[in-house]
Amino acid sequence: MIIVMDGLGVGELPDAVDYGDSGSNTLSNLAKAAKGLKIDNLCAMGIGLIDGVTGLKRAANPGASYGRMKEASKGKDTTTGHWELTGVVLDKPFATYPAGFPKEIMEEFTSLTGRGWLWGMPASGTVIIERLGKEHLITGKPIVYTSADSVFQIAAHIDVIPVEELYRICEIARGFLRRHNVGRVIARPFNGRPGSFQRTGRRKDFSLEPPKETLLDALKKNGAQVVGIGKVPDIFCHRGFTSEVPASGNKDILDKAVREFAALGSGLLLANLVDFDMLYGHRNDAAGYAKALEYFDSRIPEMCERMGEDDILVMTADHGCDPTTPSTDHSREYAPLLVYGKGVRGGINLGTRDSFSDVAQTLAEYFGIKGFSRGRSFLADITKT
Repeated sequence: MIIVMDGLGVGELPDAVDYGDSGSNTLSNLAKAAKGLKIDNLCAMGIGLIDGVTGLKRAANPGASYGRMKEASKGKDTTTGHWELTGVVLDKPFATYPAGFPKEIMEEFTSLTGRGWLWGMPASGTVIIERLGKEHLITGKPIVYTSADSVFQIAAHIDVIPVEELYRICEIARGFLRRHNVGRVIARPFNGRPGSFQRTGRRKDFSLEPPKETLLDALKKNGAQVVGIGKVPDIFCHRGFTSEVPASGNKDILDKAVREFAALGSGLLLANLVDFDMLYGHRNDAAGYAKALEYFDSRIPEMCERMGEDDILVMTADHGCDPTTPSTDHSREYAPLLVYGKGVRGGINLGTRDSFSDVAQTLAEYFGIKGFSRGRSFLADITKT
């Protein structure tokens, strides 16, 4: 089971300055802002021993192997991070639009959808909905915006553009934005009235397909079960899964991950704890982020108790999203790496890995799958003899 703690970075990467992310360290800055985090289970596993992490208890006898991973791909978005965790390293970054979408893209959007649009530039989603929501209600034009990531986000009130129609518009945009190398088109339905607009739980991501075979594809091809929880299948364009389990919010995601993992035979379960990033990181809500992390920590014993003799739990992240910096975007950071299991050696410092794809290579070796050209396995380091 891989649990992606969405946006929980552990310190700026050497090239963070190129992304405007100097000083970012999501976990350490969060611990400082919260004046201490009550995450005893993560600390017992060794998260406080990871290079670059400060302000957390350093376990004397950690129960997990631990380390941190560089992102070899260029970028700091959800898709890039998840793909690299499953063995796909991007040589070319996705397109981003810090100055807004060019005229030709918006003209094609209007031509193909038959609708106009509002904004078309970077924005915080909650802020731009509040700012332009009334105009949207009057004109019927969807709100289009981006961020520091490669995203084309389309927000619409459910009474103006029903959710299924919003999805259709997103599918149209996804089609022509492939040639522009935009990573994701995201449907952002909302409801409410001016002054109290709220996003609904029916967000949907329309991603590009991974350009190469992922670990998920290889496992499925070899007859293993591959279970995606929550938004994870969207990130891979629904490729490589034998089962997809809808879930919304960290509690629901964890409930279903625990249930599905208990029923899993030979295979992999992949879940993403989206609340860290979506509700707290992007909104610079350090207090909310701390509480969410503490809640996740409280669920770890339950996950561990369900594990069999041969099961492995990997906890990591896909990028950073530091709620204590002025930016509301993702941050270019190392990802934490905690690996736990009854057959896994605790207390092994896996150091700084060169790529997130080391996870894919390790699990490929564990499942007896060959052919991955990226990543360096650490299976021999963590396996008990």
